[in-house]
Amino acid sequence: MVLVRRQRLTVMDAAAAKAGMREQVWSLLDDFGVSLPYSAVGRIPRFRDAELAADRLAATPMWKTATTIKANPDTAQLPVRLRALADGKTVYMAVPHLAGQRPFYLLDPDMLGKRAGEAASGDGAARLAPTVSVDEMDPVDVVVCGSVAVNRDGARIGKGAGYCDIEVALLIEAGLLTEDTVLATTVHQLQLIEGDLPETKHDFRLDMIATPFELVTCRSPYRPVGIYPDHLTADKVSAIPVLAGRLG
Repeated sequence: MVLVRRQRLTVMDAAAAKAGMREQVWSLLDDFGVSLPYSAVGRIPRFRDAELAADRLAATPMWKTATTIKANPDTAQLPVRLRALADGKTVYMAVPHLAGQRPFYLLDPDMLGKRAGEAASGDGAARLAPTVSVDEMDPVDVVVCGSVAVNRDGARIGKGAGYCDIEVALLIEAGLLTEDTVLATTVHQLQLIEGDLPETKHDFRLDMIATPFELVTCRSPYRPVGIYPDHLTADKVSAIPVLAGRLG
């Protein structure tokens, strides 16, 4: 895998630029009637035909050979989680705000049986799925993350909380996410930006983007080496137990 990276912005400059881009994309989705009710501003947008994007991702060879998926808990990627469980794949889903020393739900389709689909939602996972620590997880074949904006180089902007970057960094440090792991997202075509996006060195880039209309193999994938403590505030570290134990 060739890892190419453009010059990065400072954390503060990037945060301001990302906020502006999020507002543009949220407004664009609303203007075109693409975002579903109560789903866009401030969130990973739920978009129309998300099932088609999930189907496009699931048709790839990397998906078919994968046994373990790490997925974000946002509603926009619910079709991806449902598809993974239906295909018999183990799914790790982040606990909201990475709360607790066991910050991931373990969705095992064999254990969940007929309730696997129910457990794919955030509320369902909280009721039906056990939580696991990073040390208890298996290596991850595919990471599916939620995104507000992406480009064809693989640059990605999330909703601004920073949890997805931390999750990926934790898995890298634990040796569970390697160069063979595919980083992917599902978005609407309007979220695919033709141009540069603001980034810092802690921002990973995607390998693959699935929309309802096309599958993009990204031109310049990248992943960080792990957690960058100087990019985290003391409040963020203290709020996430798995970080507080390492960096506090």
